[in-house]
Amino acid sequence: MLPTMKMLLSLIALFSAALLANTAPPTCYSRVLSLSKEITESFKELQTSKSVDSCVEMLPRLYLDIHNYCVLAKLRDFVAYPRCERVLEVNELKEKARSLYTIMIFYCRRDLVFLTDDCSALENPIQPSIIES
Repeated sequence: MLPTMKMLLSLIALFSAALLANTAPPTCYSRVLSLSKEITESFKELQTSKSVDSCVEMLPRLYLDIHNYCVLAKLRDFVAYPRCERVLEVNELKEKARSLYTIMIFYCRRDLVFLTDDCSALENPIQPSIIES
């Protein structure tokens, strides 16, 4: 093999090792946090979408704070909500909520710390603009 080819392969191997060293698998907490944000954003988009069925307006409010113990009941209630079965976006959202609940209950139960159990905070979240005023 040519010396330049050996050096090129060595550089590729070195950069590959550096990339692998910098990437860490997500922790339970980071996975729960990202999935809860994704669900909250998807719900907001669903609420503002014009092309979705009118039953979406009747869905329970879905604001998720994974530091609030009441989020578990909130997820259960949302998944069990009997309406909107024929709306694909709602079914997808319910599936994500079911996944988050499963992750929190079975896989991450020892890693999560609930800072509050204020259920009303999930119904009427404080907006950042109100806090800053």
